[in-house]
Amino acid sequence: MEKILDIITAKMQAAFEASGYDASFGRVNLSNRPDLCEYQCNGALAAAKQYKCAPIKIANEVVAQLDAADYDLVEAVMPGFINLKLSGKFLAEYLEEMRKAADFGVQKIGAGKLCVVDYGGANVAKPLHIGHLRPAIIGEALKRLYAFMGYNTIGDIHLGDWGLQMGLIIAELHERQPDLPYFDPDFEGDYPAESPFTLSELEEIYPTASKKKSDPVFAEKAHTATYELQQGRRGYRAIWDHIMGVSLPDLHRIYDLLDVHYEKWLGESDADPFIPAMVEDLKNRGIAVQSEGAWVVPVAEDTDKKEVPPMILIKSDGSAIYATTDLATMVQRMQDWNPDKMLYVTDKRQNLHFEQVFRAAHKSGIVKAETELEHVGHGTMNGKDGKPFKTRDGGTLRLEQLINDMTDFVRGKVIENKIVDETEVEATTAKIALAALKYGDLSNQPTKDYNFDLERFAAFEGNTGPYILYTIVRIKSILAKYGVWEHLPIQLPANPFAKDLMLAVTKFGPTMEAALKASAPNLICAYIYELSGAVNKFYHETRILTEENEELKAGYISLIGLAKEILEKCIYILGFSAPEKM
Repeated sequence: MEKILDIITAKMQAAFEASGYDASFGRVNLSNRPDLCEYQCNGALAAAKQYKCAPIKIANEVVAQLDAADYDLVEAVMPGFINLKLSGKFLAEYLEEMRKAADFGVQKIGAGKLCVVDYGGANVAKPLHIGHLRPAIIGEALKRLYAFMGYNTIGDIHLGDWGLQMGLIIAELHERQPDLPYFDPDFEGDYPAESPFTLSELEEIYPTASKKKSDPVFAEKAHTATYELQQGRRGYRAIWDHIMGVSLPDLHRIYDLLDVHYEKWLGESDADPFIPAMVEDLKNRGIAVQSEGAWVVPVAEDTDKKEVPPMILIKSDGSAIYATTDLATMVQRMQDWNPDKMLYVTDKRQNLHFEQVFRAAHKSGIVKAETELEHVGHGTMNGKDGKPFKTRDGGTLRLEQLINDMTDFVRGKVIENKIVDETEVEATTAKIALAALKYGDLSNQPTKDYNFDLERFAAFEGNTGPYILYTIVRIKSILAKYGVWEHLPIQLPANPFAKDLMLAVTKFGPTMEAALKASAPNLICAYIYELSGAVNKFYHETRILTEENEELKAGYISLIGLAKEILEKCIYILGFSAPEKM
């Protein structure tokens, strides 16, 4: 359905045209002075220059052409502004249409299109740490937003499973257990089904091996192991299978705790088979050129205001790098899925990398000219003091520990305040803790750094996830006491607080479109905070369940019911849900 702003703009443009002026001057905007009006048109000021007459004269002529039934206020004020307040009838009819429409009438901008969202970037054999939080939850929210807006979506974790860390693990394992059959080049039997290491052992093996990279002998051994693995050495492939078999279940478990779910668990290893043919093709067509022994793809453009270096395709030692793998991954995705858009969510420090890769992909024809490529670069999460988040001993905090810390803190508040019965403590705690963690992150603009503040994020008041949940739970309680409400129509606003809530509800569609356009879940957070504030103001200023007029009461119930459903849809997109009690 049409957005309110588009509807009243069309009416304003028709009024300008009927008054003898160009319709383009009839653009209506949200008022930045809500104490004066809800919407405003400043077109008469611009029209005055073209038509060489007083702007207030034009404004008055236009106002005379508008249908007064649409507005509680429609006036021309000096020097030529047109101020508008919508009528209760107009709002009630619009909200009733929203209530009946699928997904509240939001236009499905992405219908018929496919978007691949590349987010997470976990490395196998390494535990997830706090640096993995932002790409996981921002990416999940964006994937859900794209799906809500009509896109078919594929979330791909793009695992780091094929690089030097594999060779480091193999080299370290060889030093510890050289007699394992995986290291015998003449072994022809079946390798053991059971892994030679547990998850905890694997998580100790990698950092130990990583510290040895400064040893040239060990480093050479690790590089050789990496090369031989990638060339298909049978024993090393078997070790790789064990690494994946031990690592992936734990990654699934932790992402499940975050309610983050990938449709595809592909990695660098899946892109590797596409590299040789891709590189050869780029060389043959002159897309890749030699430079100081390396093969590069020049991507600078005449319009660049700063230097954009060539993308390195193959290093002078003959090895591929991340850019090579990312290009090959695009080859695979175009071949398998032919997406209309690929959206990447990673640290913003990779901005240049993706700029180079995207340009190379379009220049080479790996993706079609119309295929959209976007990088959402996120900032970092710091500690409460604004410094990099570290454990007490100076290490990097594990993501699971961060989740546990938030859960423990929230559990203490749930128990202390006796929010629910003992049997419901854990389920309720999990939902509130996840809301606190995700909303605390997503309410920030993705590109900005922010400070993690456990106490503030978990507060039940203010701009927090628990406050949003509390609002939803409050509405649920009122609706449960009322009874069946889903069929009740929206009515005229009975007081100013009802009208303010209705106006807030109408912003749902525009907010979703704006969040999609900017790839910014924080816009959804800002919206539901505003909507929750309008709900709570309405609740405090209006007798809802004690209203004696049953028709009036039914209108109140229908309005807060619609607000609840919109709030629930928004938090689903953001990646969390509300408990029944709180």
